Amino acid sequence: MARWEQLDHDRALHARWVASWLPERIFDAHAHLYHRRHYAPQPEPWYLDDGVDAYGYAEYLRTIEWLHPGQRTRGGLFFGLAFLGDRAGNNAFVAAELAAARAAGAPAYGALLVSPDDDAEHVRARVRREGWRGLKCYHVMARVAGPTFHAPIEAYLPEPLVAVAHDERLTITLHMVRDRALADPVNQATIQRYCRAYPNMRFILAHAARGFNPWHTIEGIHSLAGLENVYFDTSAVTEAGAFEAIIETMGVERLLYGTDYPVSQIRGRCVAFGDSFHWLYADQMDLHEKHVGLEPVLIGLESLRSLGLAFQRLRLGAPEIAAIFWGNAARLFAIAEE
Repeated sequence: MARWEQLDHDRALHARWVASWLPERIFDAHAHLYHRRHYAPQPEPWYLDDGVDAYGYAEYLRTIEWLHPGQRTRGGLFFGLAFLGDRAGNNAFVAAELAAARAAGAPAYGALLVSPDDDAEHVRARVRREGWRGLKCYHVMARVAGPTFHAPIEAYLPEPLVAVAHDERLTITLHMVRDRALADPVNQATIQRYCRAYPNMRFILAHAARGFNPWHTIEGIHSLAGLENVYFDTSAVTEAGAFEAIIETMGVERLLYGTDYPVSQIRGRCVAFGDSFHWLYADQMDLHEKHVGLEPVLIGLESLRSLGLAFQRLRLGAPEIAAIFWGNAARLFAIAEE
């Protein structure tokens, strides 16, 4: 199965399920840029394309057309991906790519990859000097013994970094972990505490509050009701239920469209199983095990189709859909209207 290319059945699914409602302006609130060299000495992710070394802003714009044809993608919030590799090099690469994009007029902003070992004042100085608009933490850097998938938020996002985000009015993109994500009371308590203590910090809870199993977001979303500084992105979620719960409980204005590029370019989808979830990747499946061949599409298309289903069920109109794809981010990042 080929990776990193658009196939006829991708185009067909887009035409059938997405094209009729996709807005003309899109801000991608969750995308990664990097160069392969940033992974050394760590192994590269298995999904990297053999033909491309640098996934900069121009390569992003070229390939994101498979999801948003017609040059609809105007900018976004970008961060690195080499969490355990050359994080400093990855941050520098993102900063340079986005500086060039902004010089050309794009609202392309960066979130600095941060580790729990980073000095908060050093982070503050970098934010001011280099113009970062957010922070990006990740559980693989957590200070815990054992698997980091069980880490509490404080283990990979310590409070001094949240204080910096408050002082500098930054976003923090949080991919929470623990088995039940937003349904976990430990995660709920930390998000509530950080949001109330640091109201100028804006949390963006990635992947619909890690709603890969939508029931976790459905069960836990009411714990965040009333918090004014918590947002959600849609990135790489391929079931509609988490989107519906967020919109119904928190409002249309709190949901931001995101792709999780380059994960969006892989073929497959995530499905809920019981109280967990599992990723199905085309490269790891027997596509001819049944009486009919399977034709997996890009994860980004699966996510868009699921988002469209949520819109249909909730009877959202064009202005509300446009807010999710552009208007909410425009307010959050103070993007001047064209």
